[in-house]
Amino acid sequence: MCGIVGIISTKEVTSRIINSLKKLEYRGYDSAGIATLTDGDINEVKCEGRVDALEKDIIKYNLKGEIGIGHVRWATHGKPSKINAHPHSSEKVSVVHNGIIENSTILKKFLEKKGYVFKSQTDTEVIAHLVTDYLKKNSLKETIVKVLKKLHGSFALGIIFKDKNDIMVGARRGSPLAVGYGPNENYLGSDSYALKSMTNKISYLDDGEFCIIKKDQIDFFNNDGSKINKKIMNLS
Repeated sequence: MCGIVGIISTKEVTSRIINSLKKLEYRGYDSAGIATLTDGDINEVKCEGRVDALEKDIIKYNLKGEIGIGHVRWATHGKPSKINAHPHSSEKVSVVHNGIIENSTILKKFLEKKGYVFKSQTDTEVIAHLVTDYLKKNSLKETIVKVLKKLHGSFALGIIFKDKNDIMVGARRGSPLAVGYGPNENYLGSDSYALKSMTNKISYLDDGEFCIIKKDQIDFFNNDGSKINKKIMNLS
């Protein structure tokens, strides 16, 4: 079990991602990490251990950004280490993941034959490279639909894109994922508790669904890419 969070905003997001990750440490504390977009680049800070250690590293590296994703890890594939910590990034995308990709070995061999180089021992890194590969010939929505069909297992995903500083994607199969609504910003998280300090308006993704999140809009889709409506719940 792991915990994920994401924020897309008109303001700096790093400190709020850290605060949300602290609330998610009950889901994992082997390692932690954050990726943000700054000036068109994906910037990562990751560490072995708890969020307090990550927070110190973020101050040291002065990590900034108005869109970002974060993760706390309970190790499944690959030992607890900085290199196996999430997020996992390619040259184009960065991904956080809660769950297990059962066919990751097959997908990794497929991607290695196409020239992709893996840095970690995790099943999650295949998602970053698979999304990168499909984006070469498909739109973002088409890419997400095709990638999700390739993945066997359970997942909650948060994805950001180097060339799209106004979009974050969330997807769910088996593992829980909530999205939250705010003024000129929106959020995703493994549970509503991680988002409660920022919003009291939440929607929950059902199995097979994904969403495309912008600062002022959230669009929901089923597994074939058809747009759907979601109920907004008020948290007490």
